[in-house]
Amino acid sequence: AQRGTELHALAHDLIRLGQKLPDTPKTLNMYVNDCIGFRLKTEVLLFYSVNCFGQVDAIGFRNNKLRVSDLKTGISPASEHQLEVYAAIFCLEYKVNPLEIEFELRLYQNDNIALFQTEPDVIIHIMDKIKTFDKRIRAIREEL
Repeated sequence: AQRGTELHALAHDLIRLGQKLPDTPKTLNMYVNDCIGFRLKTEVLLFYSVNCFGQVDAIGFRNNKLRVSDLKTGISPASEHQLEVYAAIFCLEYKVNPLEIEFELRLYQNDNIALFQTEPDVIIHIMDKIKTFDKRIRAIREEL
């Protein structure tokens, strides 16, 4: 876990400074170079409410395309669902209609890039769940 935290911090600093790494098929190198190339911001807090927020590894919204990238430093299999949730929170926070944009979701892990093209309906469904559960949680807190 500590190594993963340090690799994320290193990647963040390299991207912030615009310092590309050698063009090799290594996870960190591909992630850093792609984030710089796509002009993504790293370690960005996405916030819909006190009940729904998260820090995304890298994100960028340009020319009606939302790019969300995640650097995985462990060996456990990762899922694109986390990236879809980040996309949904982004759309809620910035009032972006998922039907009007494109999505590109990327997982960087084990010297591989997994690219996912999600559908707007998936993001809308997640947004609806977030709004529903946020209302429920607020109502429960008010009762306490």
